[in-house]
Amino acid sequence: MPLLTLSGAGLAFGSWALLDKADLQLDPGERVALIGRNGTGKSSLLRVLAGLGALDDGEVWRQPGLSVAYVAQEPPFDPDSSVFDAVVAGMGEVSQLLAEYHAVSHALAAGEGGEHEALLTRLHDLQQALEARDAWAFEAQAERVIQRFSLDPDARVGSLSGGQKKRLALAQALAISPDLLLLDEPTNHLDIAAIEWLEELLIASPAALLFITHDRSFLDRVATRIVELDRGKLASFPGSFTTYQERKERMLQDEAVANAKFDKFLAQEEVWIRKGVEARRTRNEGRVLRLEQLRRERAARRERVGRVNMALDAGDKSGKLVAELDCVSKTFGEGASARSVVRNFSCRIQRGDKIGLIGPNGAGKTTLLRMILGELAPDSGKVRLGTKLQVAYFDQFRSQLDDNATLADVISPGSDYVDLGGEKKHVISYLGDFLFPAQRARSPVSSLSGGERNRLLLARLFAKPANVLVLDEPTNDLDIETLELLEQRLQEYSGTLFLVSHDRTFLDNVVTQTIVSEGDGVWREFVGGYTDWANWRAQQAAEQAAAEKAAQKRAEGEAKAAPQRRADATGEGAAGKAPAKSKLSYKEARELEALPGRIADLEAEQKTLSARLEDPALYAAPGNEAQELSARLAQIDEELLELLERWETLEARG
Repeated sequence: MPLLTLSGAGLAFGSWALLDKADLQLDPGERVALIGRNGTGKSSLLRVLAGLGALDDGEVWRQPGLSVAYVAQEPPFDPDSSVFDAVVAGMGEVSQLLAEYHAVSHALAAGEGGEHEALLTRLHDLQQALEARDAWAFEAQAERVIQRFSLDPDARVGSLSGGQKKRLALAQALAISPDLLLLDEPTNHLDIAAIEWLEELLIASPAALLFITHDRSFLDRVATRIVELDRGKLASFPGSFTTYQERKERMLQDEAVANAKFDKFLAQEEVWIRKGVEARRTRNEGRVLRLEQLRRERAARRERVGRVNMALDAGDKSGKLVAELDCVSKTFGEGASARSVVRNFSCRIQRGDKIGLIGPNGAGKTTLLRMILGELAPDSGKVRLGTKLQVAYFDQFRSQLDDNATLADVISPGSDYVDLGGEKKHVISYLGDFLFPAQRARSPVSSLSGGERNRLLLARLFAKPANVLVLDEPTNDLDIETLELLEQRLQEYSGTLFLVSHDRTFLDNVVTQTIVSEGDGVWREFVGGYTDWANWRAQQAAEQAAAEKAAQKRAEGEAKAAPQRRADATGEGAAGKAPAKSKLSYKEARELEALPGRIADLEAEQKTLSARLEDPALYAAPGNEAQELSARLAQIDEELLELLERWETLEARG
């Protein structure tokens, strides 16, 4: 039995149909991703399914008793409430009963006035009401969820960061154990570690899930079905996002062929009807009626919205050296509250490098970037900047946009033209390249959605030449097609790029090297993108686990052999009726003497190999040396275990 169905849904924004007789069914246990271009109506559809909006036509059916939780892109919270109150507030009537119960309890404890009996009576009534609704279980569930999301229940909501508020919104939704969870851009404001944690949480959750995201790694990891909203219709694609991309490409090709055939046939019929005399002579009324139907079908056909047409101008080349950092450090605060953001970090950045910065929120990515670009002096160490640097910034908070300015003024203040690589282009035409219609060129920035603001900021950024680009979370709110085009342009860009992003696929497709925070102000440079670093980290963890396992087995073997060695030394081992041990042969005695030296040699080799594998330069070198060293390290672990067991056996007989 489905949890929810959408039938013949119609929803329009002015004359633009967001939903045009759309159908959808959600079944228990499904994890469905809702994708589509910016402005197609995905968020509006999610609000309708959550019961927060109404359709113009069609209907939404929900399974009786269905529990639905909805998390908006920017969830509204009372900044003065506590985290616990905010989580409990999502429980509806129960939250009000709990709040009143606590208020009456405090009034009784304070002994206020002469209303003691009335308060006791009210407290008793509240207890019964709460027990009838199993509210104590709700309170316990809220406490468990808050702990699971690593939140402080007593913290004020207004003091939380963007990532913590997103965690709070998810905690509020999951606290009621919903049957269906609706999430609008759940990865916004979360760092990579939090996104990976959220993936695991949603995969393990028994709730059905419908979510909107443009994070392709998240889509591939979480979604069991893709639903695309395109030109008012909902199309379902079972399987992963990668599978959807392959099928969608074939569908668009087939659609283009069918449309071309239709248009060709319509053109032939238009030629026939314009012959006039011949058409009247044949009196083919059926053909005339068919032509009228063809015209209606062509007028009703909605074409796909065009793609953004963006181009990057790197301008004049900078010097070969962009920046060189030598043992730089930066600390904020003093005394016990001092926090080291960058500690003894060195690197050399050359023209054409594409650097990705990876680290949790608050790790100091912006601070490190400002030091690299010479905008912030380090507490210690040296920074040497290159020559002829033209730097352009993309700000994730969009603080560069004036809400009262028009789109045209943002792109080219005081002029109707944009200078692109020495050629002038009218600002309205340039805005059209970024999918802004001519009639919106004089609209204020305040009228734009989040995705449109991002496109406008990109348009402004690319309107001027720059040989150093600094992009801080440029992927937020961009649809997947625009993301892929931006990737392509950045790959072709000949200047130097600094990219701060939590989009793992975007990092993999764009950057040539990464600078990663390892905590406590320690940063390390790696060759490749996010996946290359993640693989290295996984390999290090596996090697460390293997070394710890080998050390544990070695300790257990030595502990097991120790009593026997003591018994042999005191002669107790020969007591009783135990059979006499066979003496070691000459060859075995020599083998026993050589074992400590062989073990010491292997442990020394093990230490050398471990140090070699920790060197980032190893992974930048061509060939398979890293894999060979890892295989040898695993082989040494096995050899050590065998030698220790052999030592124990020979000592027991010696």
